[in-house]
Amino acid sequence: MVDLESEVPPLPPRYRFRDLLLGDQGWQNDDRVQVEFYMNENTFKERLKLFFIKNQRSSLRIRLFNFSLKVLSCLLYIIRVLLDPPPQGNKWYHIFWVTRCLPLWGLQVSVALISLFETVLLGYLSYKGNIWEQILRIPFILEIINAVPFIISIFWPSLRNLFIPVFLNCWLAKHALENMINDLHRAIQRTQSAMFNQVLILISTLLCLIFTCICGIQHLERAGKKLTLFDSLYFCIVTFSTVGFGDVTPETALSKLFVVIMICVALVVLPIQFEQLAFLWMERQKSGGNYSRHRAQTEKHVVLCVSSLKIDLLMDFLNEFYAHPRLQDYYVVILCPTEIDVQVRRVLQIPMWSQRVIYLQGSALKDQDLLRAKMDDAEACFILSSRCEVDRTSSDHQTILRAWAVKDFAPNCPLYVQILKPENKFHIKFADHVVCEEEFKYAMLALNCICPATSTLITLLVHTSRGQTTPWEPFKQLTGIKQTLNREGQQSPEQWQKMYGRCSGNEVYHIIMEESTFFAEYEGKSFTYASFHAHKKFGVCLIGVRREDNKNILLNPGPRYIMNATDTCFYINITKEENSAFKNQDQLRRNNASRSFYHGPSRLPVHSIIASMGTVAIDLQDTSCRSASGPNLALPPEGSKETRRPSIAPVLEVADTSSIQTCDLLSDQSEDETTPDEDVSTNLEYAKGYPPYSPYIGSSPTFCHLLHEKIPVCCLRLDKSCQHNYYEDAKAYGFKNKLIIVAAETAGNGLYNFIVPLRAYYRPKKELNPIVLLLDNPLDDLLRCGVTFAANMVVVDKESTMSAEEDYMADAKTIVNVQTLFRLFSSLSIITELTHPANMRFMQFRAKDCYSLALSKLEKKERERGSNLAFMFRLPFAAGRVFSISMLDTLLYQSFVKDYMISITRLLLGLDTTPGSGFLCSMKITEDDLWIRTYARLYQKLCSSTGDIPIGIYRTESQKLRTSESRETASQSQISISVEDWEDTKDSKEQSHHRNNHRNSTSSDQSDHPLLRRKSMQWARRLSRKVPKHSGKTAEKISQQRLNLYRRSERQELAELVKNRMKHLGLTTVGYDEMNDRQGTLSYILINPSPDTRLEVNDVVYLIRPDPLAYLPNSAPSRKSSICNTTGPDTREETQL
Repeated sequence: MVDLESEVPPLPPRYRFRDLLLGDQGWQNDDRVQVEFYMNENTFKERLKLFFIKNQRSSLRIRLFNFSLKVLSCLLYIIRVLLDPPPQGNKWYHIFWVTRCLPLWGLQVSVALISLFETVLLGYLSYKGNIWEQILRIPFILEIINAVPFIISIFWPSLRNLFIPVFLNCWLAKHALENMINDLHRAIQRTQSAMFNQVLILISTLLCLIFTCICGIQHLERAGKKLTLFDSLYFCIVTFSTVGFGDVTPETALSKLFVVIMICVALVVLPIQFEQLAFLWMERQKSGGNYSRHRAQTEKHVVLCVSSLKIDLLMDFLNEFYAHPRLQDYYVVILCPTEIDVQVRRVLQIPMWSQRVIYLQGSALKDQDLLRAKMDDAEACFILSSRCEVDRTSSDHQTILRAWAVKDFAPNCPLYVQILKPENKFHIKFADHVVCEEEFKYAMLALNCICPATSTLITLLVHTSRGQTTPWEPFKQLTGIKQTLNREGQQSPEQWQKMYGRCSGNEVYHIIMEESTFFAEYEGKSFTYASFHAHKKFGVCLIGVRREDNKNILLNPGPRYIMNATDTCFYINITKEENSAFKNQDQLRRNNASRSFYHGPSRLPVHSIIASMGTVAIDLQDTSCRSASGPNLALPPEGSKETRRPSIAPVLEVADTSSIQTCDLLSDQSEDETTPDEDVSTNLEYAKGYPPYSPYIGSSPTFCHLLHEKIPVCCLRLDKSCQHNYYEDAKAYGFKNKLIIVAAETAGNGLYNFIVPLRAYYRPKKELNPIVLLLDNPLDDLLRCGVTFAANMVVVDKESTMSAEEDYMADAKTIVNVQTLFRLFSSLSIITELTHPANMRFMQFRAKDCYSLALSKLEKKERERGSNLAFMFRLPFAAGRVFSISMLDTLLYQSFVKDYMISITRLLLGLDTTPGSGFLCSMKITEDDLWIRTYARLYQKLCSSTGDIPIGIYRTESQKLRTSESRETASQSQISISVEDWEDTKDSKEQSHHRNNHRNSTSSDQSDHPLLRRKSMQWARRLSRKVPKHSGKTAEKISQQRLNLYRRSERQELAELVKNRMKHLGLTTVGYDEMNDRQGTLSYILINPSPDTRLEVNDVVYLIRPDPLAYLPNSAPSRKSSICNTTGPDTREETQL
C-alpha cells in the first residue's frame, strides 16, 4: 500500500507559517495583492454622510451646533426689537421696515450664512433622487425665508433694514432638538422613556406657539398701539389661558387675523400632543414605568417577583415586611408579567402604600425588565410560586427560571425563593433562603398527630402581630421591664381569648450573649441553667444557641453545653431585648412590700408571684439527696412537712452526669416490657438507622425506625389480599395502636416528610402508629381503612381544585369533604390543610351556633384594629385542627430580617437534624402532676431532671355559652316541645347552676327581679298540674333527656347509616361511638406563658428535648408517660447502632 503522506507535496516556502513569523521577505516578491475592505463607499459624499448623519457622536455635535444657531438667531431678534426706536409716521411703513444697526446685521448675516450652508449640505447628503421632496419640506422652506433675505442684503445694502421673520427659527430649533435627542439615545445606547420624549415635544411646541404669537403681535401692532414684548407676552398668556381680561387687545386687522390663525393652530396642534401624551401615560400606568436609578442608589428597595399578584398575597407580604421598624424606609418593587389587578390598584393608591410600593409589569426573564426594577441595586429579591396553578410542577419550573435569570443578572442580590415540590429544590440550591411548601406542610401535619396544634404553634411564632398594644401591668410591675404585649382579644369577655391573644405575640429573637442583659450573667454556665434562670428572672424562654465559628443552630443543646460570651442566643419573648427597659429590683421590692392584695390571673399573693419570678429563692426541701429512679414529676416523699410546698431540685450551673435523667431512646425499653402475647401478635421487627433511599435530592437524612426486611409492594394494599396475607380491612390486621389516616390526592414525594417524623428514632416502638394512605375517600374505603378507631385523620388539600374560577373556591371540595367526615364521625380527630386562611371559618360549620357567631364578630373587630391574625380565635385553628400553608409565606418574608427563622422552623418540625440539637415533643399533665402548681416550677423541674425546655402549653377547656346553644338547637328540633316545659327546664338549670356556684349566675338570681320570680312561680304551678308524680329534679332530668334526644336525632340517623354500611361490608360496629363529640370543649395554645400560670389537668406542655445522640448515659431512669418518651428501667449499659 502506498504511503499517502509521501504523496503530499510540501508547501512552498512562502506559505510556511514559520517563515511568516520569522519575517521572511520572500513573499513580497510574489504575485499576491493586498485588498482593503470598507464598510461604506470610499467617496467624498459617503465620508461626509458618515460624519454628518451616520456617525452618532459626530451627528450629535452637528445637531447641537444647529440648535445653538437657531436659539442665537431668536435671541438676536429679541435684541433687535429692544433696540428698535419707537415708530413714527406711516404705520404701514413700520411693518415692512425696521431699524437694524450694523453690528447686529453682521451677526445675523453670519448666522444666516452658516445655517443656509448647513441646510443645503444636509439636503445634498440626504438626497435620494427626488429633489422636490427636499425643497418642499417645511424646515427647508423656513430656512430659505429666514436666511436668503440676509444674503441678498449683502449685495443690496438698501435691504438691510427689511423686516425678516427671524422668530420663526424657534420652530427650526424645535426640530433640531428632536433630532438631537434621537441622536443622543443612539450615542449612549440607551432607550429613554417615550413619556419623556412626548413631554419634551409638548413643552417645546407650546413654547414655540407662545414665542411666535408674542413676536408676531408685537411686530404687527407697530402700526397700531405699539405694544412692547412684555405686553404681547401678557396678551398671549391671557388669551391662551382663556381668561381674556380685555385690557390689551389688537387694533390692526393684520394682528387680529394673526391671532385668529394662531388660536386655530393651537386648537389643532395641542390636542394632538395631549392625546398622545395621555395615551402614553395610560400605557405607562399599565406597565408601571421604571424604578429611578437615582432612587435606587440613594434608597433601599426589595423586588417581589410573582407570576400573578392577588390581593391577599400582596397584603400578607406588605403587612409582614413593614411590621419591622427598620424596614419602614424600604421601597417594594413588584415585578409581575400580568396587568395590575383592579383590587391591587385600589390598594396601591392608599397613601400608606402608594409612596412605598411600585408596580412594574414585566418578566423576570428579560434583562430590560430587571433593569427597570434595578435588580442589581436591590437589597433582596423574593420569588414566589403560584400555588393556584393546576400543574404545580409547571409552576415550580417557572420559579426556577426566574431564580436563574435573577442570579445571572444580579449575582450579588440575595434570593428568597418559595418552591412547591421538594424534588425541585436542588435546582435553586444557590438561593440564600428557600421554603418548600410541601416539606413544611407534611411535616406540620405529622407533628400535629404527635404534638397537638403544632401547626398553630409554628404559625403564631413566625407571624408578626400588629394588634392594639398596651403594657402588661403585672409583668411590668414584677420585673421592671417595660414591654409592649400584643393585646389581640383583650376586648373579649372570654378569659381564654385574653390569655391566648396575649401569648400569641411571642416571637423568636436573637442577641449576642455578651451584649445581652438577659443572658450575659450566665457566661460559663450550662444552657439549661441559663434558660431556667432567664425565664424565672425576665420571663424569656431561651431555646437555642449558635457558636461564633459555626453556622448551625442548636435547639436546647442540653445541660452539658457551656455558654460562651460570643454565642448567639435565640429566645422567645413578647419583644426583643433592645426594645425593653429595666428597673432596679430592690426598688421594686420596696414598692411591692406593702401590697398584700391578689394580682394576676392565677390569684396568687404578690409574694408568691415574686418568688416564682426569681426575686426570692424557691423553698427547696431535701435537695441534697434525690432518688435516681422514678418519674420526673413524681411527688416527693410523704414524710415531708405538709405545710410547706413540695421541693424541686435546683438547676445546676454546670451539668452533673449523675443528676441528669436523659431519655435513653436508642435502647428502647419498650422491648423489655412487651408481654408474651404481644411478642406473638407482633411480627414486625424494627431497627434504628437512616432510610436507605431518598425520595428526592436535598432531603435531610433522619435517624428513624426501619424494618429489617423490605415489605413486598403487594402487601401495601390494605383493602386487597395477596399471597403473603389475607387481610382486607384494617380491623383484621389487629393493630395495637390507633391508626393515622392520610387522605391525599396523589402519593407525592412530600409524604416522605410526613412519615419520617412519625418514625423518628426518639419515639418508642410501642407508640408507633400505623399510617394508612387513602387516595380516595368514599364511605366504603373510609370504613375499610379503620376510620372508626383512628387516632387522627389528616386531609390534604386537593391540588385539582386549586384552579377554581373564583380563588376562594379552591378549598370548596376539601371543606365539604371534611364537613361530611365531621358529621359522620363526630369523635374523629380531623386535621385539615387549606389554601386560603379566610376559609377556616367554614371548618366544622354550625349555622345556628351562637358561639361561632360571637367569634365571627370578634374576628371582624380584631381585623379593624389592625391585626394580621384575626382568624386566630376560630376554634378549629386555635385547637390545631386546620391551618393554611399560605400562612407560612410570612416565614420567607420574615427571613429578610431574621435569617435564622427558616433554620429554627425546620429544626422544630424535624425537617433538618443537626448533631447536638434537640427536637420538639410534648408531655401531658395528669392529676398526679398538679403538685407542680405553676409553669415556673414545671420549668425548674424539667431543667433540673431531664434538661427539657418547655416553650408553651396546649390547654383544653369546657366551652361556655351552652344555654344559648341549647335554645337554638331546641328551636330547630323536629318534634315540638311546649314553651312551659322548656322555660321550666331552663329555670331548673339556672337554679342548679346557682346552687353549684356556677360562674354565670346572673340569670339564676331572681331575688332582684320580681317579674322573673312571679313567672317562675307560674311555671312551677303549671308543671305541678301536668306532672304531679314527678319531683322537680326528675322532671328536669326527663326534659334534659328529651332535649338531648331531639338534638341528636339527626346524628343518630347518620350513625345508623354508617352502621348499616359497616354491616353490609362485613365489618364489626364495635368501637363506633357516634355520641362522643368535642362540641363541648375548646382548645388553645399559650406560647411562653407567664411563670405564675397555673397548670391544669390535661394540659399538654410543648418541650424541646435534648438530642439523645449527643451523649449516651450509662443508666437512665424511666420517663413519665408522655407523647414521645420511654417507660420502664433501662437494663442496657451501652447502646449500639
